[in-house]
Amino acid sequence: MTRLQDDFYESVNGEWQSTAVIPNDKTSTGGFNDLADDIEKWLLSTTSDWLQGKNLPKNNPILDNFIKYHQLASDIETRNKIGTQPVKELIKQYKQYTSLADFASHIVTLEKAGLPNALPFEIAPDFKDARRNVLWAGGLSLILPDTTYYASDNEQGPQLLAAFRAEQEALLPKFGFTADEVADLLDKYLELDARVSQVVLSNEESSKYADLYHPYQWDDFAQLTPELPLTEMLEVLVGEKPDFVIVPEERFWQASAQFYTEAAWPLLRARLLVNLVNQFTEYLSEEVRVLGGAYARVLTGLPEARSNRKAAFYLANGEFNQAVGLYYASQKFSSEAKADVETKVATMIDVYKSRLKAATWLAPETRDKAVVKLDTIVPHIGYPEKVPTRLAEKKVLSGETLFETATKFRKIEVAYQWSKWHQPVDRSEWHMGAHLVNAYYDPQQNQIVFPAAILQAPFYSLEQSSSANYGGIGSVIAHEISHAFDTNGASFDEFGSLKNWWTDADYAAFTERTQKVVDQFDGLDSYGAKVNGELTVSENVADLGGLAAALAAAKLEKDFSSESFFLSWATIWRMKARPEYMKLLASADVHGPAKLRVNVQVKNFDDFFETFKVTPKDGMWRDPENRVTIW
Repeated sequence: MTRLQDDFYESVNGEWQSTAVIPNDKTSTGGFNDLADDIEKWLLSTTSDWLQGKNLPKNNPILDNFIKYHQLASDIETRNKIGTQPVKELIKQYKQYTSLADFASHIVTLEKAGLPNALPFEIAPDFKDARRNVLWAGGLSLILPDTTYYASDNEQGPQLLAAFRAEQEALLPKFGFTADEVADLLDKYLELDARVSQVVLSNEESSKYADLYHPYQWDDFAQLTPELPLTEMLEVLVGEKPDFVIVPEERFWQASAQFYTEAAWPLLRARLLVNLVNQFTEYLSEEVRVLGGAYARVLTGLPEARSNRKAAFYLANGEFNQAVGLYYASQKFSSEAKADVETKVATMIDVYKSRLKAATWLAPETRDKAVVKLDTIVPHIGYPEKVPTRLAEKKVLSGETLFETATKFRKIEVAYQWSKWHQPVDRSEWHMGAHLVNAYYDPQQNQIVFPAAILQAPFYSLEQSSSANYGGIGSVIAHEISHAFDTNGASFDEFGSLKNWWTDADYAAFTERTQKVVDQFDGLDSYGAKVNGELTVSENVADLGGLAAALAAAKLEKDFSSESFFLSWATIWRMKARPEYMKLLASADVHGPAKLRVNVQVKNFDDFFETFKVTPKDGMWRDPENRVTIW
């Protein structure tokens, strides 16, 4: 048996890992996943009853339409009978576009319908004034998970592109494309994708929020793509000529001649047609649904696709996520637990405040501004007070097919997104359902959000000791608070706006400390892949701050146990995953691998070494001068 002094994570989780079985339709199993799987079983059972008219939710028109939509998604016989015909009609429409100019004259109509149009714009909060929504210009997406996969020395890149091509060669003929058409479309799509890979941001670049803010006056931006009538398009979409646009993908737009010109039209046309097919596979026959997920299964190592029962639920849930989550919370999250967690959050904020005030490496004026930001954080616990109003617009009418209803719902979502332009940011809106095992900090709203799903064992339980709860949900709460002061959050003020509130000397000292966190993780092995310390630094800094604050809070309780605290931290991160999935995470995810989140972080705490009698001879040892404290 592994000694915890040599490998803490393995010692705590090794026995579990030796017997844990990853479901065939899952990428992993473990602390977060086990809880999510239990919730999934409950949701599938509950909604199966609803489909049969049993135990229906009362006086809830939105859930009534969820049930109707779920019934359409579950009617595999009808979906198989209709086959791919609805998309074949759209393919005919796209094939009629003879040039970029012809296509451009239809882009607004396609955008409003939620159909592929290669126009990567969105409405989101302004980094400089987080109270207002503005226009952002992104870039085209890639086939592979990150630009690094396109490097000449990346062995996975060609293999995955081959898997994508194989998927499409099986899928496209189902929509009436001949073998010659398929070969031509894929050749052109892959050529365009290779161009995109040379200019879009890598995941590492995208993870550095402050570096993404590049505002352009609208006329200056529109000149970058002279063959696209961007001004006319946006005037229709937002009602007037935009004043400015934020352009995180500067390289992409400066190279727009590679994508938005008549010369590039044959390549763009191929991308549009392939994307059109792939956008709708989950709404069509069972055969097409499974074929359409083949590449993703290769990418993540999944042996099999979701069952049609699960697929139907998740398809319906995608449109009514907040309403389903609110129902889950009403059944599973008690008022006692909500009150207790709210108290824990308040306690954690107080502890964090005391730690900020004690951070002697900061000048008093920087500490004071940090405390102001901390005092302004708004916590959301359990579930939102309301669901988005647009959910009431999503009505399933008698006689409509799944495809017809889905396209109608797409129009509702697209209209909502464009309606936000120059409107105040809705700070009450949640970005995930209450039934999701997750949590988040929003730097532009200075909010922390903890859905009901994560507020239960192993993270939290009224039955667990206070130290176990602080090592679990306490560290998660403090992790999200820490995001306000990580390498991204540190660039935003208490209102969520991009602003430097540091002295130069203090920010330099902060950077020196965060670089040590980068160095602790950079280059470590995860299933044969190397961890990118720069990509994961914000999450690792949040883990470090979260553990420090949660440990300090746990020590305030009479029943404090350092052992229970650290064991709980190791337990919540237990994870058994498919090697393909772990390689994907190492190259593309801003979070570090679970095992390293445990082992690398605990070695920054003197309490860990004292509690478990770790010495310089042990594998878990780290010299005191190399232990990092930030918050």
